[in-house]
Amino acid sequence: MSHDHHHHHHTSGKNLKIAFFLNLAFTILEFIGGLYVNSIAIISDAVHDLGDSLSLGTSWYLDNKSKQKADNKFSFGYRRFSLLGALINSLVLIGGSIYVIYEAVGRILEPEHSNAEGMIIFAVVGVAVNGFAAWKLSSGKTLNEKVVSWHLMEDVLGWVAVLIVAIVLKFQDIHYLDPALSLLITIYILWNVFKRLKETLFIFLQGAPKDIDSEEIKAKIKKITNVASLHHVHIWSLEGENHVFTAHIKLNNITEFRQLLEVKEKVKDLLQEYNFDHYTIETELDTESCSLNADSSGEKVNFEHKH
Repeated sequence: MSHDHHHHHHTSGKNLKIAFFLNLAFTILEFIGGLYVNSIAIISDAVHDLGDSLSLGTSWYLDNKSKQKADNKFSFGYRRFSLLGALINSLVLIGGSIYVIYEAVGRILEPEHSNAEGMIIFAVVGVAVNGFAAWKLSSGKTLNEKVVSWHLMEDVLGWVAVLIVAIVLKFQDIHYLDPALSLLITIYILWNVFKRLKETLFIFLQGAPKDIDSEEIKAKIKKITNVASLHHVHIWSLEGENHVFTAHIKLNNITEFRQLLEVKEKVKDLLQEYNFDHYTIETELDTESCSLNADSSGEKVNFEHKH
């Protein structure tokens, strides 16, 4: 099993590496080509692809980095680095998109001629390159690969749109079609970027993961024999996939050490049903009082009920 897991890790890194270099080379070609054929739609797609290249690059780098074990500097390991990658990527895409909008609006106000033949050639290459990269990653096992694969499929659709506009331009020289398409692509990019940025900042600020129902977990723990109540329950996520759980559990009617161990075992079994990478449980007997005298909302805890 461990060999199989290692193999998946190896191929995920290799696939991301291939997709990264393909995308980066194509992005550079796109910027040059977009300027050459005077197409703002191709330049806006180049901005999109630059974002993908950054995503792929950070995914590939972090795919290796996240394998590093926790150390004294980063006791939770390196998984959270991916959030930093997502944040940098979002900011670069916002900057690029603002530039494209500025250029596109200028082109609508003062129309310019685009080279339709050149656009058709680029669009065909774009569909082929992104299609191949998406196909390489579509068989991937990791969430990282699946997300990037979907992203590349969106690129294929973007290039199909460029191809359709280029064919129309070949027969009908409608100058505003190219900048109008670039605005559509950019609005779509920005909508996704802000959605992603919101999610990233939510995880950065240690928001509770949406796929975990904390009330359900609390209710299940309270049903365990000898559990009186819970307080200081905290759930947050390392990077959106692996979560952390901590709680103080107030116990009652504990007469022997064996009972305490049984409660802990049951709580651990319960938590293993969820996607927790790490959990810490503090148990308190009914004679003890919690040294942390405020709950997570900052209110005083009633030590008699510990709710």
